[in-house]
Amino acid sequence: MSKQRVQPLADRHGRVATDLRVSLIDRCNLRCTYCMPAEGLDWLPNEDVLTDDEVVRLIRIGVERLGITAVRFTGGEPLLRKGLVDVVRRTKQLRPTPETSLTTNALGLGRVAGALRDAGLDRVNVSLDTVRREDFARITLRDRFDDVITGLEAARAAGLEPVKVNAVLLRGINDDQAPELLRWCLDHGYHLRFIEQMPLDPQHGWMRSTMVTADEILESLQREFVLTEARRPRGSQPAEEFLVDGGPFTVGVIASVTRPFCGDCDRVRLTADGQVRNCLFAREESDLRTPLRNGADDDEIARRWVAAMAGKLPGHGIDDPSFLQPTRPMSAIGG
Repeated sequence: MSKQRVQPLADRHGRVATDLRVSLIDRCNLRCTYCMPAEGLDWLPNEDVLTDDEVVRLIRIGVERLGITAVRFTGGEPLLRKGLVDVVRRTKQLRPTPETSLTTNALGLGRVAGALRDAGLDRVNVSLDTVRREDFARITLRDRFDDVITGLEAARAAGLEPVKVNAVLLRGINDDQAPELLRWCLDHGYHLRFIEQMPLDPQHGWMRSTMVTADEILESLQREFVLTEARRPRGSQPAEEFLVDGGPFTVGVIASVTRPFCGDCDRVRLTADGQVRNCLFAREESDLRTPLRNGADDDEIARRWVAAMAGKLPGHGIDDPSFLQPTRPMSAIGG
């Protein structure tokens, strides 16, 4: 096969997207209060969701023609996607081979961690906001804490490392647990990253005034640990990293709201129903599913994707008084 000419996914502000976040499903088996209501949401009809072949084709176009070097599979909860292992395997067979990762709540990971590793998955990010069983049930509305712990242990045993833990602190629930979470992760060899709660809840109940900020998180951690800025360059990574007690372990803080890093963003998102989102907070999407199903060739798909990225705004604008929350919640966008 002749080598394809790579056309970068560049915007008008000098940024180039090389990190593709692929939402495989909008459904989830937890009900985290900051993500969806207790009764769940109106899920996408099955016919609207991309098939495995369609997902892999779009990833292939991204890798071969558009310079994508990293693919992260997200949801909803991607472990609910029946074809997940095969999609990972086919993605790792692409040339050049992208780095692959998975963002998951880890329910069921204990059963498939080995298969995912055999398929070529490089690492996992696990969402875990507390290590207190009662608070886990309060946040997720499910008594599944032990399943998450089993999933984390299975990921480590399978070599899906570094195993990263993502935590969101919620006012009045777990906002005093940052040091406890970090100590637990250090003891178990997991890499902890705190994420500021973002305005992506379907209830539209997010308020900046009640959000636990990065400054508060760091202040809380510094009561028990000595934190120093990591010496390696941050680059396009969303997390600010800090050495814990001189290292080698680190803790990260993703301050999307109070310390936005839009100027270094290298991400593009593909929703489970085949829409390109050039920003997590975008209110507009570009449809790739329709041309895909209407017989468009790879060149046409690539052109549409490039055009979608060209219109990316310089920042998400959360601080702007005119900011409007995206109509899709996080579970329907992908992380």
